[in-house]
Amino acid sequence: MTKTREDVLRLIDEAGVRYIRLCFTDILGKIKGMTITRPEIEQVLEEGQGFDGSSIEGFARIDESDLMAIPDPLTFRIIPWEISGEKVAMLFCDIQHPDGRPYEGDPRWVLKKTIQKLTDKGWTYYVGPEIEYFYFESSEEPVTLDKSGYFDYGTMDIGTQLRKKTVAALEMMDVAVECSHHEVAPSQHEIDLKYQEALVMADFAQVYRFIVKEVAQENDIYATFMPKPIFAENGSGMHVHQSIFKGDRNLFFDPKGEYNLSKMARQYVAGLLTHVKEITLVLNQWVNSYKRLVPGFEAPAYVSWGRRNRSSLIRVPQYRLGKERATRIELRSPDPAANPYLAFACMLAAGLKGIENDYTLPDPIEQNIFSMNDEEKERLNITLLPNSLENAIRKARESELVRETLGEHVFEKLIENKWIEWDQYRLHVSQYEVDKYLTWL
Repeated sequence: MTKTREDVLRLIDEAGVRYIRLCFTDILGKIKGMTITRPEIEQVLEEGQGFDGSSIEGFARIDESDLMAIPDPLTFRIIPWEISGEKVAMLFCDIQHPDGRPYEGDPRWVLKKTIQKLTDKGWTYYVGPEIEYFYFESSEEPVTLDKSGYFDYGTMDIGTQLRKKTVAALEMMDVAVECSHHEVAPSQHEIDLKYQEALVMADFAQVYRFIVKEVAQENDIYATFMPKPIFAENGSGMHVHQSIFKGDRNLFFDPKGEYNLSKMARQYVAGLLTHVKEITLVLNQWVNSYKRLVPGFEAPAYVSWGRRNRSSLIRVPQYRLGKERATRIELRSPDPAANPYLAFACMLAAGLKGIENDYTLPDPIEQNIFSMNDEEKERLNITLLPNSLENAIRKARESELVRETLGEHVFEKLIENKWIEWDQYRLHVSQYEVDKYLTWL
């Protein structure tokens, strides 16, 4: 629903909102922000709210720290419970320099400028993420709440109850939900959001992660989007369904095309396959992300595409008669720890490269890649995604596409941050090493 400045003020007064959270996102995808009171909101909606960005991850240097948070009225939402006895609302902000220029370090701006390339053509980029997460008894250690599996349903199960409460809260905030269910691993859940334009969905993804954790915390449970919290169990992914429309027409659909994919869709998939190794750092940004991207646990480790093949990196869900609008492609490697603004921007940029340069899509792979030997994979030219954060950093650092998409500021700050993370991990002595080597000699 379109909201104006006047709509926001009216909704605030009708609901008796006293505090408004002004939210934005750092380069790692963490929500940041500040809280203002009702008397301040009119001026802030008009002029924005100044703040010091020098201590925000990936934001300004000390000598250029003054920034402005400009609320986007379209993102106004009332949090559906009282906080300390008061009604609270939230608004996502665009970050600007004091002179009104977009701030180069703002992930929301990175996505907006990437989307603009499509807008100039009259196209719209839609995404629908499947965001998985775990419930644990506490944040101290990953103790699960159940021993259930894929699509198991128990009305008395605390995880099921928390998931239903979360869906209800999201819907009260006008975040449309398609479905929800228990995932493969114990205590693992998934809530699928109804596909939206990419910028709207990136905001929704941030609301989603916030609401999942808040509802869990209110019930003395800990929710985590850590990609691989439990050894030998499936990790959490964020499969992203993608399509491009012109008005009401799905440009990825062609009734005469193989798999009902248009030439544009095939070029887009080819672009993702060609550049996915370069953008993996953005889609899978933590050391822990690469504990998930291994063969045998459903997460894709190999660069390939197919229709029914769930071991493939990219899957084309089967077209149903009368559902042309639903024709889409599904990228299965991202995980829920990714910054959604940067992730959607990089996926779109890779796909656009394929369209602009008329990339050729290789043949689909429908066999189970996990069961192939090395000779079969080599014959079919199936290669691996980066298998560590270090390798992902090296691929991204060499990528003109990633540098161009993120912009110089975010690119350099992200690479710098991830090298620090890798060095900290590399120097850490794990319990595995102590157990294996302490008494070896």
